[in-house]
Formats: sequence, structure tokens, C-alpha cells
Amino acid sequence: MNALFSEHGLAAVFCVVLLEQLGLPIPALPVLLLAGALAAGDAMFAVWALACALVASSVADYAWYFAGRRLGHRVLNLLCRISLSPDSCVRQTESAFERRGVATLVIAKFVPGLATLAPPLAGALGIRPAAFLIFNGAGAALWAGAGIFGGLVFHDQIDDLVEGLDALGRAAGYFLLAALGLYVALRWWQRHQAIRDLRMARISVDELHALIERGASPLVLDARSPSLRKLHGQVIPGAHAIDLEHVDVVIPPGLSGREVVVYCSCPNDASAVKVARMLKGRGISPVRPLAGGIDAWMAAGLSLVPLDE
Repeated sequence: MNALFSEHGLAAVFCVVLLEQLGLPIPALPVLLLAGALAAGDAMFAVWALACALVASSVADYAWYFAGRRLGHRVLNLLCRISLSPDSCVRQTESAFERRGVATLVIAKFVPGLATLAPPLAGALGIRPAAFLIFNGAGAALWAGAGIFGGLVFHDQIDDLVEGLDALGRAAGYFLLAALGLYVALRWWQRHQAIRDLRMARISVDELHALIERGASPLVLDARSPSLRKLHGQVIPGAHAIDLEHVDVVIPPGLSGREVVVYCSCPNDASAVKVARMLKGRGISPVRPLAGGIDAWMAAGLSLVPLDE
């Protein structure tokens, strides 16, 4: 195995990092650790491995950044499906950008979920390309460098492990495939649990529009993050902003006896479902998320109003 990695290690680093950063559930850290262990006897190999990891990460991240810049939050729906990341990570990533701004990209690769979603969300939030390349590149260098450095530090232990796998022969291949399968199964189970938690009766765009048209005066709550509301600049007519982080503390007035509809612009209406459940927990009913959120409202050709109205 050592001989094989010595010959094809740089290609392995590039391919695995590229696939992981594109969103596939393939862990790159073991390959970076192996590269670091191999570099214990060849310092230049560490330099080339770091360069391969940086190029691969930059290619994948900039592709997602560009997609986010062109397609906005729509690209996150696709990314959540192929990465097996829970949809709630979208809102967590938004919150991270609100707290730290573009500096979020420096730490993103060290945080599960945030690593995959940060590049397209940076594009959707309108972060400038130059700033993205600088901060994302710094984060990628720290992440890949930490993996390779870890391999250098623990190269004796890693060499012993690799020798043990070599001694197992074909069984080692089965072991590695089983470990990868277990990893993917665990991620799939987390995804399944997250989707199950989002099951809740929703109201359709047509139903909400009909309620408004006949004067039922439903209370419409916008659960998007402040940065997304500001970026989009428009809301559903009559909508009130609600802060997901403080919904347990600040409940909008006038909820009693009114139909409450909550919308967002995230995959599977994750933020809207969370707010709706919080409100139900406070004894407020009926309350339902809007199926498809504001994107479905716009797709139906229904009007929006400026944010300040």
C-alpha cells in the first residue's frame, strides 16, 4: 500500500479532495494524513501534496461559489441532496456569515456541514470574488496543512497501521470499503433523521393566496435570516420578520385567533418548520410552514413588496 501511495499519492490527494469539496460523502482527511506520513521521508512531497489539495479545493469551491452567485439559494437544494448534509446546516451557515462575515471561510472546512455549504452561500450572499478567493484559500491551506502536518507528526503510527493493512492483503481492501460504507450509512441516517424531523403539515402557495384574497388576514412570518432579507429586498405582502435565534423570547403580537403562516428560502422549509414548531410549543395554533417558501410564491407569479413596506 505504501508503494502504491508513493506512486499515485498526489493524484489521490487531488481526486479525493476534489470529490469531497464537490459534496460527495468521501472523507479527505485520511488521504491527507497518509500524504503527511509519506512526507516524513520526502519533505518536497508535503509541498506538492499541499499544492494538489489547494488546487483541488479551489476548483471545487469556486465552482460552487459561482453556482451560488448565479443561482442563489436554489443551488443549496441540490447541494443538500448530494452531500447528505442536514438542511438545518444552511441556516447555521447563514448565522455564521452574519456573525463573522467573510472570515467564516477561514474556519469553514473545520466544521462539518459548514465546509460544504459555505462556498455557494458566499456566492448567494454576494461576497466579492477576490475576497472569496483570499479567505477561502487561507481556510483551505490551514485545513489541508493541518491534515498533512498531522500525518508528519504521527507518521510512525500511520506507518504501522499501513503495514498492518498490507499484511491483511485483500482483506484490507474489504475493510476500507466497509469503513467507507459505514461512514456513508451514518451520514445517510443523519440525513434521514433530519428530514423526518421536518415532517409537518404545510400550507400551499395557492391556499395562502386564497386566504389573503378573501380577507382572512393570516399572520405571515418571514423566517429568513436578516442578511438574506436584506439581500433579496422583498417580502410577501403583509409579512413580519421573525428572528429564528430569539423566537422563544420575542413573539410577535396579534397571534391569538389568527392563522399563522411561516416561510423561509431554505431546503425543505427547514427554518420555517423550526419556527412553526417553536410557536406551537408556545400554544399558538394554527400555524403552518409555507410549502416551498418565498421561492414557490415567486414561481407562482405572485407579487412581492419592498422590504421596508
